[in-house]
Amino acid sequence: MLAAAGTALLVLLAGNLPWAGFGRLSGLAGWNLRVGTTVPWAILPMSLYLLAYWRFIDGGWTASTDAARRRENLRAKPLSTGVWFAALASGTLGFGTLLALLATAARLVRLPPSEPIAMPLSMPVLTAFLLLAMQAVVAGVTEEAAFRGYMQSMVERRFGVAVAVLANGTLFGLLHFGNHPADVLLMLPYYVAVSAVYGGLTWAADSILPAVILHSIGDIVVLTRWWLTGRPEWQVGATVPPLIWERGVDASFALAAVASVVLVVLTGRAYVAVRGLRVRRRRPCAPVVFPSAKLPV
Repeated sequence: MLAAAGTALLVLLAGNLPWAGFGRLSGLAGWNLRVGTTVPWAILPMSLYLLAYWRFIDGGWTASTDAARRRENLRAKPLSTGVWFAALASGTLGFGTLLALLATAARLVRLPPSEPIAMPLSMPVLTAFLLLAMQAVVAGVTEEAAFRGYMQSMVERRFGVAVAVLANGTLFGLLHFGNHPADVLLMLPYYVAVSAVYGGLTWAADSILPAVILHSIGDIVVLTRWWLTGRPEWQVGATVPPLIWERGVDASFALAAVASVVLVVLTGRAYVAVRGLRVRRRRPCAPVVFPSAKLPV
């Protein structure tokens, strides 16, 4: 378990550091916010770096046993069109489940606020959006490679998918302490739920590729909304709803709670269906044997 967590951290840092930097050392994103702010120039070098990064963690650059192990851990397996469609539809259903769970959680505990996303006043809107989109892609690629790829694969082979999702979700949540340093443990169940959506989808499709796509698209929506409204993804509404301990249980809370249960069940069934479809598509077809016909003498 510790080896899997350590490997995931290395994979994550290797992908993120060139973009986000570390401590006082700025990455490409930070430089773009200070130098040449009218043009999203950091996107090009980061895109080239991501391509090289992905090739290496997927077993490229070397022809050895280690390369095969990296390819197995990343789990970036190609999918048929049918599995792609089913996986993306199931993952989108999982997003709906997260929204219902957040609406329920917001009535049970006071979810923390977060600092708004600030961009330089001189930066054009399109440039700001493109940089946020690149941030989303970097997160989608590196976080899925680290947590649902390497870590989940390594833990799942030994302990099963449930333990693997719980383990990578816990580490995933703890590493988001920068978003809410005083409420890390309070927000941990949310990040475990997010990891269950992505990790369950990876198990169902036996590939991280659908999770990478959905994570990137989801983060584009979340970061854009955060930038425009000042509200992070866990703040669903414009106003803070009253807790049920203050106002009692009402129809809106009951509806959110029931919707959460129903959507959890539906998402689970959808993932099982994707898993079955993936297994059927992977299973080789038996050759068709025709009875031999005897020619008349």
